[in-house]
Amino acid sequence: MLDEYEIFVRALEEGSLSAAARRLDLSPAVASRRLARLEDRLGVRLIERTPRRLAPTEAGRMVYDGAVRILDGVDDLESLVSRRTTQARGMLRVSAPTSFGRRRLAPLLTPFLDAHPRLTLELSLTDAFVDLMAEDVDVAVRIGSYEAGDPAMHRLAPNRRVLCAAPAYLAEHGAPQTLDDLRAHAQLAAENQSAWRLEGPDGPVTFRARSRVRTNSSEVARELVLAGAGIALRSTWDVGEELRDGRLSRVLPQYAGASDVAIFALTAGRARAENRVRAFIEFLAGLYGDVPEWDR
Repeated sequence: MLDEYEIFVRALEEGSLSAAARRLDLSPAVASRRLARLEDRLGVRLIERTPRRLAPTEAGRMVYDGAVRILDGVDDLESLVSRRTTQARGMLRVSAPTSFGRRRLAPLLTPFLDAHPRLTLELSLTDAFVDLMAEDVDVAVRIGSYEAGDPAMHRLAPNRRVLCAAPAYLAEHGAPQTLDDLRAHAQLAAENQSAWRLEGPDGPVTFRARSRVRTNSSEVARELVLAGAGIALRSTWDVGEELRDGRLSRVLPQYAGASDVAIFALTAGRARAENRVRAFIEFLAGLYGDVPEWDR
């Protein structure tokens, strides 16, 4: 009986019965039969199909609220009694920004995978903001404005950003002394990253970068600044080594990226209560710390 309520709750949270079936490792036919049995037993229709996603009927909303409380209670009870948090299982779907995922996440995953051999990890790298429910994602690692009071956000590390350029570029063009000077220089930014939110001597300011090269790839912008093509606002997790070894130099050091930007994990719905999600969030929280390796 609980299985029937779980497929109903999942179908609404995922937006489709097929997505709910994938999340629960069921065939679509089995998921459909369970939902039909639940509606037959209750004698009411619980879900309406809209052009974009499933929507609960009036009775469905009432059943959903009660079912979530029951299922959450069962999860809490099982966790308390059996200590299921010791090992995760099933499929864990994670999304992360391309560069961060490749450089700062993927190389560190082996201990987590070794600790949870019954878990399968699906890691998707994209610079687009992912809709967790629409894209069937459990955890999205993001870099952006962080809200400490939001239970869906789990802070992983600070995200320091600095203006920088290659020494060769500065030798040829000189270093800007003010933001007005910066406007006369070549600027480099990927699409949707041209609003440089900075904090400086006079407080917050937004500098609208006009990138010398149009690209949808942050990695391309990184390679261009290393090659001496201009000035960029980059995260220290991305260019910390280059700043330390002299391949890049800070520009306008009195300015830095906005301090409310952080690296965090985002979870949604009941997924955040699942054992595999909790285990992964706990693992991520221990990876970086308040002073991550790239800032030491």
